[in-house]
Amino acid sequence: MINGHVSFWWQQVGSPTRRDALDGDLTCDVCIVGGGLSGLWTAYHLAAADPSLDIVVLEAEFAGFGASGRNGGWLSAELAGSKKRYAATHGRDGVRALVRTMEEAVDEVIEVCRVEGIDADIVKDGVLYVARSEAQLVRLREGLAEDAAWGIGEEHQRELTADELAARLSVRGARGATFSPHCARVQPAKLVAGVAQAVERRGVRILERTRASRIEPGVVTTDRGTVRAPRILRCLEGYTAGIAGQRRTWLPMNSAMIVTEPLSDAVWNDVGWTGAELLGDKANAYCYAQRTADGRIALGGRGIPYRFGSRTDVDGRTQDWTIESLTSTLHDMFPATRRTRIDHAWCGVLGVPRDWCASVTFDPATGLGWAGGYVGSGLTTTHVAGRTLADLTLGRESELTALPWVNRSVRRWEPEPLRWLGVRAMYGLYRAADRREDRGLTHPSRLARIGNVLTGR
Repeated sequence: MINGHVSFWWQQVGSPTRRDALDGDLTCDVCIVGGGLSGLWTAYHLAAADPSLDIVVLEAEFAGFGASGRNGGWLSAELAGSKKRYAATHGRDGVRALVRTMEEAVDEVIEVCRVEGIDADIVKDGVLYVARSEAQLVRLREGLAEDAAWGIGEEHQRELTADELAARLSVRGARGATFSPHCARVQPAKLVAGVAQAVERRGVRILERTRASRIEPGVVTTDRGTVRAPRILRCLEGYTAGIAGQRRTWLPMNSAMIVTEPLSDAVWNDVGWTGAELLGDKANAYCYAQRTADGRIALGGRGIPYRFGSRTDVDGRTQDWTIESLTSTLHDMFPATRRTRIDHAWCGVLGVPRDWCASVTFDPATGLGWAGGYVGSGLTTTHVAGRTLADLTLGRESELTALPWVNRSVRRWEPEPLRWLGVRAMYGLYRAADRREDRGLTHPSRLARIGNVLTGR
């Protein structure tokens, strides 16, 4: 089994294109720090809106090295954050507008891929969330009731009975599920590599192996020189803590994945997963999965959620304990996979703000902007954020710039060891809650609620 080497997705694609590094100082119109999907989509839409702009993207490793090339491949309309917190500034209409924008963005990404000739194994078969205990079923129905209270109807997601779920796939112990059509499977590395190439075709320069250490109005300091630009956009998500003064801005949360060998027809017949639906569960320490284009199951979860001092992984390598935990989840959900080999394991980081809500910001006075804090729901959100940040940077008012996540003010995380203790305690409570619920608790465990209060989730 391979552990690390960035991700299975990149191993499947092959070695990424290695681009030139910054060679001394330069000046441009817009400098984007971060070569993941947030930065690339921002560059894509900026270049489309104003082809005369000289745009430079700086990347410490290679385009798509971070979460953009390591995630679960869910091109979903899932909202990154709390409806109540977004509504606090923009009301119910603002929340519904954000949900609608996310739904539309799934199809927009698919259309860009068609136009740009990006083959990323995209199939839009929706997403299933499965309840595997009575407590999970209660939580599932509470979520549906909450949507209804916000005026978000069954066209967004609806409940399936256990029999309706079984007609799609067989998950051991399933009591019911929800289904949303607003989700597509994607191969993440293929997507981000294709977007990077589309950006370059629009005249944007991507400079790799160039690590930024400081961002100030008008200037980015890197290990290979200084970049000066009147507009500088920070698009680093989980790697934001690496910039001077930003260690407590967004917490880098770890998420890990495993992928099986290609499954035999006999195993697939037992699992019954004939489509390309994405799959999650309603556990507190939840998992997420996809059936890959080449007939594997890729499954992920939080593992060890946070490293002290906002440290990140080394080349995607994850802990043995995490691999064992994810493998156990796979076998428990799909007993037919128990003799199946695990081919690859890896991990990455996602950005978590103190209030667990995403934001897109630009300050015309300083020329500084940023986007991120997607709390694990970033594959579609990066596209919306990129379009929004492009509009803000160009000073254009639009429906996007009126969304409730624009120019939000969020307080910073606590210093260590408080944030390490808080996050570790939260996930400890989640796992304890799941154990109680699995033992027959008929309602969601209060331990999970205590965990949410502890960290402001």
